[in-house]
Amino acid sequence: METLTKSSIKSLFKPRVASSHKGNHGHALIIAGSTGRIGAAVIAARACLRSGTGLLTVSVPMEERFILQTTIPEAMLVMRDDEALDLSPFSALGIGPGIGTDTVAEKLLIRILSDFKKPLLLDADALNIISVNKDLLKMIPTGTVITPHPKEFDRLFGTHESIEDRIKTAVNQAKELQIIIVLKGHRTLITSQGQSFVNITGNAGLAKGGSGDALTGIITALLAQGYNPFDAAKLGVFIHGLSADIALRKQSLESMLITDVIEYLGKAFRYIEAL
Repeated sequence: METLTKSSIKSLFKPRVASSHKGNHGHALIIAGSTGRIGAAVIAARACLRSGTGLLTVSVPMEERFILQTTIPEAMLVMRDDEALDLSPFSALGIGPGIGTDTVAEKLLIRILSDFKKPLLLDADALNIISVNKDLLKMIPTGTVITPHPKEFDRLFGTHESIEDRIKTAVNQAKELQIIIVLKGHRTLITSQGQSFVNITGNAGLAKGGSGDALTGIITALLAQGYNPFDAAKLGVFIHGLSADIALRKQSLESMLITDVIEYLGKAFRYIEAL
């Protein structure tokens, strides 16, 4: 197992070309939020936009659209009720934060797993849906990024008695399913095809609701910009933690909010660019 280092991250980072336009940086789709949990969509969308996607569309329930339109004016919206949504315009897709686990959410997830042929990220409720219907594990496309925290991981792959056991399972399952597993924690693991990296950026200020939603947005943005999924996962995790480390200069571990962390993504990218 290797540690993500500044030099390894610098080698992954692709500086923006000065003459580029929004069409050069991908079109991300984020499917997130539900009544009472629309904040998950706001957080994921804001992090995605701050991480460089050229265009962003967010899928939310019709009755919650005003929240997104007023808080994230840079994003376009599609209504969750639109079963005929055309997936072809999107470069990458992130699904899961706050979508719920009802039959409507399950039906939508199955459609995504079946029909979307571009880079995909599964988080939160998308993983919870799969955990109660394990046959869906076989439907996850090759190269998909999944981002479970320990409880979500155990729902998917069984209870583990130690971090070491969980890491061993993550390495094996990533290899068997041909996916990238981002096992979130104090030292997040990123593993694919027998290669494993541990991240050392970040702090306990991230130990709050919403942190995973932001990570979904960051990695989805990198996928949309053309990073290969393993590199997008490594770079996304590193930047997420680095932004929290920068935010800690102004906040305490207790007071830090994920919205603070998102506001420092720009400084995190500039730090990497300057390495």
